[in-house]
Amino acid sequence: MNYQKYTRYSTFQMEISLMLIKCPHCDKWNRLNSEKLDDSPICGSCKKDLLTKPINLDGDSVNSLLKSSKKPILIDFWAPWCGPCRMFAPTFESSSVIYVNDVIHAKIDTEENYAAGQQFNIRSIPTLVGFKNGVEINRVSGALPPKELEQFIHQLISQ
Repeated sequence: MNYQKYTRYSTFQMEISLMLIKCPHCDKWNRLNSEKLDDSPICGSCKKDLLTKPINLDGDSVNSLLKSSKKPILIDFWAPWCGPCRMFAPTFESSSVIYVNDVIHAKIDTEENYAAGQQFNIRSIPTLVGFKNGVEINRVSGALPPKELEQFIHQLISQ
């Protein structure tokens, strides 16, 4: 898992939602206010972009991300035993590099996070769900070829 969430309270008892994101380049953990995800965060150690690979989320962290992000979010609901999910993973990862400044790419393992799959009414995998301002905009089930994924992302960005 390359993402963890924890909450810290300031001296004014205002809740600050912090995330620990593992750098996809140097594997160092970075502490980040979830509201800063829209600002193209970089690793404190290697100074490379933290979002060039999808963020692995769980049930709690997905809700925090949906509340705090102003960028569109694309979530891939998948499972490790799913052949089409494994075949689609490199396409999704490539997309996260191309659209790093436009869309936050995230993944939820529905086997480990069964409740998250139920919360979002996931009936088949892989399922891609696009969110904007915390609201579901569109979804599609099945592994998409690169061109169809690109169209899906453009629809998400333009809405």
